Amino acid sequence: MTTESSRTAADVRREHLHKYIARITDACRDPGTRSALRAGVGRDLDHVRPMHRIVAPWLPRHRHVPETEERAFYLVASMIADRPRHTFAVEDDKDDTAEEGTSVPGPEAEGEQAQATDVSSDSATGNPGGAATEGDAQSEPAERWGRSLGYCLGRAVVESPGREREMRVSTAEARLHLLTRQSAAGLHRHLPATVRYLRQTGTDVDWVRLMEDLIAWPAFSGRISRRWLQDYYRQTDEGRNNKSDQADENDLLNDAP
Repeated sequence: MTTESSRTAADVRREHLHKYIARITDACRDPGTRSALRAGVGRDLDHVRPMHRIVAPWLPRHRHVPETEERAFYLVASMIADRPRHTFAVEDDKDDTAEEGTSVPGPEAEGEQAQATDVSSDSATGNPGGAATEGDAQSEPAERWGRSLGYCLGRAVVESPGREREMRVSTAEARLHLLTRQSAAGLHRHLPATVRYLRQTGTDVDWVRLMEDLIAWPAFSGRISRRWLQDYYRQTDEGRNNKSDQADENDLLNDAP
């Protein structure tokens, strides 16, 4: 498979994940659906029965799906639902009073081609989850890969001071180092608490990027961990530099006659 066709496959899978995230977020306006998804936080796949009717239609078909990939779909859906109802956008009163237990339309409802859900993790970029290869990292803009969890934690440290809930440097670093040392099972167990903390500081999570990293974790945890740590320290360093520049500017203004 050529590099160009590999990127196309990765784009197809990423588009499917974007649609999945949008559908889950929209469905969470319904109290019954939100409750069913939220109940899956911290549980394994054998104890999330209410979630199957919502998540299962979006799983890749016609190929073996590794359990880690399945868990990424379920975990992210449960974390999206793990927040107050009023934080979900409501388009109109009719939607707000929708019947509880409404199912989430699967990809076929939007007329997606079968291959949109069948692109395998390892065929997309030559590695599970489409994690960027060394060649991709050199040829693709950073924006292509979204905002990593490390980036989000770094932004929370930089931007949360002055907000109702603040992300301390020591807290962010402790959480990040804990996560990057985990196996796939440990990551799934510890991640919801960190995501909940990020939300409390008003920091958004890039769900698609997080899903891709979760899917790729078993084979590429070292590479993903390195990227999370690098992104975190780049953001916090940039924040310190900006504060220093602002302080210097204020000093100049104060010293001006």
